[in-house]
Amino acid sequence: QVTLVESRGGLVQPGGSLRLSCAASGSIFSIDTMGWYRQAPGKPRDLVAAINSGGSSRYADSVRGRFTISRDSAKNTVYLQMNSLKSEDTAVYYCSGGLWGRPPAYWGQGTQVTVSS
Repeated sequence: QVTLVESRGGLVQPGGSLRLSCAASGSIFSIDTMGWYRQAPGKPRDLVAAINSGGSSRYADSVRGRFTISRDSAKNTVYLQMNSLKSEDTAVYYCSGGLWGRPPAYWGQGTQVTVSS
């Protein structure tokens, strides 16, 4: 079992920045990928970004160039740096853990990010 604990999100103005973090604990040897998904009201949960133990990453087209995912393997922590935030980035953000190329096996509790003036 892997436990994922996310940092708190928050309210950010359009054009602003926010960094999320997610720390993994437990059977972390069973996963090689950590990432972030998001879900807006009435919409499905979609991938935002993911990174594997080899450093390969992938991004949703909607955030590429604005968001950056990184990981600190020593701390079993993944970060999502979000810049140039837009109102459409408003959603609950979920940390994920699993194997590269497969649906996540583990989820964090979710954290609300609201982009509004």
